[in-house]
Amino acid sequence: MSFTITPVKEHIGAIVRIDDKAHLLDDDLIAACRAALETAGVLVFPQLNLTDKEQLAFTDKFGERVNFSKTVPGGKDADEADVYKITLDKKVNTEPDYVLGTFFWHMDGVTIDQPLPKATFLSARKLSATGGQTEFASTIAAYEGLSEARKAEIADLKVIHRMEASMRPIHHTEIPDERLNRYRSMAVEMVHPLVWTQPDGRKSLVLGTHADEVIGMPLATGRSLLARLSEWAAQPAYSYSHEWQEGDFVIWNNCGVMHRVVPYEDDSGRSMHRTTIMGTERLGRPLKELQAA
Repeated sequence: MSFTITPVKEHIGAIVRIDDKAHLLDDDLIAACRAALETAGVLVFPQLNLTDKEQLAFTDKFGERVNFSKTVPGGKDADEADVYKITLDKKVNTEPDYVLGTFFWHMDGVTIDQPLPKATFLSARKLSATGGQTEFASTIAAYEGLSEARKAEIADLKVIHRMEASMRPIHHTEIPDERLNRYRSMAVEMVHPLVWTQPDGRKSLVLGTHADEVIGMPLATGRSLLARLSEWAAQPAYSYSHEWQEGDFVIWNNCGVMHRVVPYEDDSGRSMHRTTIMGTERLGRPLKELQAA
């Protein structure tokens, strides 16, 4: 079996090509992908056309599965356990909020009191005629590119992450009480460091629309800082936009990459199947625990 892993850009992205997907679970390929995931952040397997069972088998070779979408449409009624169907198809998804929220920069699982998911695995099953690209930004490269003065300024900052913050952009005015209660029942107000020291010593930024408030800063000042850091991370040097083809399989390092999808028509039938593995580090703590201390 032969395979190649070719960088897409200096700081983010690589293409993985294998001569036969029957060898997808070979130990040497898995080891090479693990290493490349740390350096490239995003790995693209063009038109691999995996079934759910094949995707789950590959996911299991990487680590322990985690499914934090079991309570939402597409997650609680999937054909295979631990597969989340991401779609705006009204026949499948009766609560589109969670998919619409992915139109904005985010990291998966940040508002859940558990170790941050390590990696996300996504297969393209059906595409939309327009839009639907997935954009990725390396928060590791973005941190490394900051000036030393900026690094010192943000080194010890703590940020409150709220699911409701990631939902604000999809509502005209205030979030209706019914939806707000639903969001709060599914998530936890989490406090994470803005700068995360990875197990290998590298540092990354923890960003996304769920990053709502910098502790110790005036609200507007803190939100402005978070917005400017997100813009910095999304600059072309640190980001990659994937133009999907049906059958593409993409994995990314959720601990060092934020992502978003380009809006697409909700009646397009676009469907993506996601699996996820657990990380090893519980990055933050619930806000209520810190307030009680």
